[in-house]
Amino acid sequence: MKNRLPYFPVTTFAIVMGMTGLTIVSGKFAHNNWLPEIVNEIMLFITLGLFALILGFYGIKAILHPREAAADFRHPIRINFFSAISISFLLQAVAFMEYWPLLSKTFWWIGMLAHTFLMFYTISFWISHNFEIQFMNPAWFIPVVGNIIVPIAGVLYMPMEFNFFYFSVGFFFWVVLFTIFLNRAIFHQQLPQKFIPTLFILIAPPAIGFLSYLRLTDSMDFFALFLLCMGLFFFFLLPFLWKSFRKLKFFISWWAFTFPLDAITLATAQAWENTGLVVFLYLSWIFLILTISAILMVSWLTIGKIRQGELCIKED
Repeated sequence: MKNRLPYFPVTTFAIVMGMTGLTIVSGKFAHNNWLPEIVNEIMLFITLGLFALILGFYGIKAILHPREAAADFRHPIRINFFSAISISFLLQAVAFMEYWPLLSKTFWWIGMLAHTFLMFYTISFWISHNFEIQFMNPAWFIPVVGNIIVPIAGVLYMPMEFNFFYFSVGFFFWVVLFTIFLNRAIFHQQLPQKFIPTLFILIAPPAIGFLSYLRLTDSMDFFALFLLCMGLFFFFLLPFLWKSFRKLKFFISWWAFTFPLDAITLATAQAWENTGLVVFLYLSWIFLILTISAILMVSWLTIGKIRQGELCIKED
């Protein structure tokens, strides 16, 4: 492991996002009496331990191999995944909101401050460099659209106006970056195989935006339904792109499947809670089964990569 530590990928924080998202889903299902509370409690500490482990590995890499960590931070694609670290803190804050409020508040402040810095730094990085269109992929959504997550726990810790700033920035950049991505996807060369799973990221902004908007306004209004329907649209679009996924080789980027599935599961469960429409109840259970299946699959494949010594390797 010592020889591989310099190549420990920052993209592994996508694992934390996927697992923490599932933990939040288990909390929502337990709240609705669809799952035993013990399931959520076990998930809370499994994901907390996983987060600490991955954060510890990358922290050791940054201390012992600062040149490699700095290279990640200057990389046109990997730089976007540093915001997965701050988002992991914000998701842990959401997961522990009711179970351990003090830990939740601590995680939220760390995540909010780190994400604010990374957001401004990443945008300045984009503006200061001349990128070719082929560098654009849905991972670019993480640093800026990830702002939408801030209000979900943030409404407990700061005024609504403060949280609305992050919602506004996240929503604005969702529209802008999606437009750029659609241009890239239609009129330019296809995504590299490694980044095709990031197409699932398209589900997350409207699904999380729906949850965030409800936390800010407590209103199941026209705009909330618009965000929910867009999340469902992107989910149902993906099966029509099955040819793009058919012959994929496994990469750690497959974890991009997981958090967006968590998000749409949580959104439909919340929609059922707000509307009582049985279709959302059925959809939330269907999405939960798909999410658990996806996480089990990529977990098994990730363990296989670790056993084969192919996880921490030098990348282009």
